[in-house]
Amino acid sequence: MAQNEVLIAGGGIGGLVMALTLHQIGVRCTVLESVRELKPLGVGINLQPNAVRELEDLGIGEAALDAVGMPAREWALVGLNGKDIYAEPRGKLAGYRWHQYAVHRGHFHMLLYRTVLERLGPDAVRLGARVSGYRKEADGGVTALVERADGVSEELGGALLIGADGIHSAIRAQMHPDQPPIHWGGTIMWRGTARGVPIRSGSSFVGLGTSKHRVVLYPISHPDADGLADINWIAEQTFDEGHDWTQSGWFRPVALSEFAHEFEGFVYDWLDLPALLAGSDAVYENPMIDRDPLPTWADGPVLLIGDAAHPMYPTGSNGASQAIIDARVLGRIMTQQGVNAGALAAFDAELCGPIGAVAMRNRGAGPFGLLNMVDERCGGQFDDINAVIPAEERAAFMLAYQKAAGFAKEQLNAAPPTIPAGARVLA
Repeated sequence: MAQNEVLIAGGGIGGLVMALTLHQIGVRCTVLESVRELKPLGVGINLQPNAVRELEDLGIGEAALDAVGMPAREWALVGLNGKDIYAEPRGKLAGYRWHQYAVHRGHFHMLLYRTVLERLGPDAVRLGARVSGYRKEADGGVTALVERADGVSEELGGALLIGADGIHSAIRAQMHPDQPPIHWGGTIMWRGTARGVPIRSGSSFVGLGTSKHRVVLYPISHPDADGLADINWIAEQTFDEGHDWTQSGWFRPVALSEFAHEFEGFVYDWLDLPALLAGSDAVYENPMIDRDPLPTWADGPVLLIGDAAHPMYPTGSNGASQAIIDARVLGRIMTQQGVNAGALAAFDAELCGPIGAVAMRNRGAGPFGLLNMVDERCGGQFDDINAVIPAEERAAFMLAYQKAAGFAKEQLNAAPPTIPAGARVLA
């Protein structure tokens, strides 16, 4: 493997967008992914307009995204009493130049994978190759320590190593051996999809309930001839500190009988949640976990991005979006500074502190913090939400989050492309 090649540990969303970005700017790279076969795993995720902008600049436009999801038209919070707390349009309906997309994570992941293979070649992604650590070399390069699925260990040299290997990152563990353990805030999520009629706008993201007992719903496919779409749902319950969350695996298959009784009361004239849950093909359980922010994501020629750098609660619907932004910002810096440790240090200086703060904001419920405010002020029961939280206060709360997460409308619409068309890394 060429010493001037960039090695990417992890073939998830962040790692694959990183590969596409490096290819766009003329940098050779190889993705090292631990699993033997990539499969369309997961359920629904949201891609914010700032991430959709970057995908379009990579040549992954609306036609491709419509095949794996659909544009979101509305974001809404509804109290357990069935009354609106806050609602706003999203994407182009809100005046953005780009849509917000609700997509099936697995189908979107496979779209990225196919695109990488088409553009970079069939050998661009090495499956069954887990990066277990790294060694910095005297010449400024790095050696990735790789454990293959066949049991063979090997060492691969490159100019840089990008750790996109997720919340359980081996690269992060080596870079920060004294990092605190994974943090769990008390919430368990049950997730699935079911066929149903999309509510409200027909493409609404709806958070319904209280800060400790809620469900999130949104469609991730266009309706069929019968008006039915794949509805992504996430049911969430916050438990006491004594609850053993470690018994919950990541996407552990579970039976509805384990939790559905907790949501029997979520029945309204516009939604029968128990009936929707009962129509699910498969149900998965996840603990809502993250990690404390790091003081740095860089170690010379090694850098963390995505969930390896800043795993965050999904309350802000911007974990995947931020992984995409990470890759694009790093690409922009490389076109300015080259493929070297200095570019990684510049990336770290620009994003590590601010995005760590976004992760903490998400830990504090992110935009769902409005539900906390409603609970604190009226116990979740109200006739007129304006008497509980004035409209101006609700709008200011949401705008503050959007600014912190990088998708406030005015700033995003006015911003130049992250990577100018035709920009390349100079030899």
